[in-house]
Amino acid sequence: MINKENLKLGTERSAIRELFEYGKLQAEALGDDKVFDFSLGNPSTPAPKEVDEAIIDIIKNDSSVLVHGYTSAQGALSARKAIAASISKQSSVNVNPDEIYITCGAAASLCAVFGALSKNDDTEFIAIAPYFPEYKVFVNGRGAKLKVVPAKTDDFQIDFDCLSNLIGKNTAGIIINSPNNPSGRVYTRETLERLAEILEAKANEFGHPIYIISDEPYRELVYNNIEVPFIPEIYKNTIVCYSYSKTLSLPGERIGYVYVPSFAMNSAGLYAAVAGAARSMGYVCAPSLFQRVIEKCSNTRPNLEDYRHNRDLLYHSLTSFGYECASPDGAFYLFVKAPNGDGDRFSEMAKNKNVLIVPGASFGCKEFVRISYCVDTKKVECALPLFKELIEEC
Repeated sequence: MINKENLKLGTERSAIRELFEYGKLQAEALGDDKVFDFSLGNPSTPAPKEVDEAIIDIIKNDSSVLVHGYTSAQGALSARKAIAASISKQSSVNVNPDEIYITCGAAASLCAVFGALSKNDDTEFIAIAPYFPEYKVFVNGRGAKLKVVPAKTDDFQIDFDCLSNLIGKNTAGIIINSPNNPSGRVYTRETLERLAEILEAKANEFGHPIYIISDEPYRELVYNNIEVPFIPEIYKNTIVCYSYSKTLSLPGERIGYVYVPSFAMNSAGLYAAVAGAARSMGYVCAPSLFQRVIEKCSNTRPNLEDYRHNRDLLYHSLTSFGYECASPDGAFYLFVKAPNGDGDRFSEMAKNKNVLIVPGASFGCKEFVRISYCVDTKKVECALPLFKELIEEC
């Protein structure tokens, strides 16, 4: 017998992946210069030179056993020491290597955390729209349920009244993504402090901790010196799921970590449960070569100038055409209100011009579309007349 849910997941790609695959076929048929693919968050900025230099140095000078052999299930101690030192340097938190579990990217981190916290099929997690669509897949795959707080589209912060009403006795965690995919907005310190107050009160009411699960692949991708508060400094029961995919332009290498602070409630058991969940899914020993690369590059930061230029060019151009969209603080997405009020229909209109933008329904905002601007600037420039045509046709 075949599992029907997994069969469905395997045969129906996400809206993002569907557009990406369509774009590849169109580029082959028409030429890459005729297709304007803004679907996937695939970094266009090359990996920093430190990454390339580290790879070459490791391959040339380290033994093949170290480069390609197994590490400890939770990651090589030397790599975990480097990650712990980097977090400690950037924050007021003193991190121990034994609080770090190295993973195959943020997806594996999230799945391991959801698995660690899912007691039974009554377990609930809460996401705040707009949210990354795969959260639902990851949560349901661990046998739990996902609830969603509707988007507060005036500023893309948090509707606390709605959140408070959704939190119940089965709530295990709240998923936070800041800078946010797809809006590019950053949760302010005031927002996070208010969230912490609510969760502490609810934890006391229900007699168990409610964790913040902080999904942080875009932590360093921020503009104009916007503050991205480090949430464990604000709320002790926070679990950080981090990926180097965006920061170091390494999405295909799948490398990240889970950080379980020692001051979080039940931290030792929680870390062990993360390790156990990762084991049960086969997520042990992340790629050894890239553990070594991260060991050398844990403090390396991205060059944001191309993303900043694309953001400003798109944002100012689209708003001058009459589009409404949130001004992104970080990441590399614009979340644009569909001029016809229907993200699915507007995405199809754009697709007819080979402009590939993702409908917002899968992010929990059906009247929006997402534009990923981590592309060559020439693509943006050539697509602008088509965006102008599209709004004029609505």
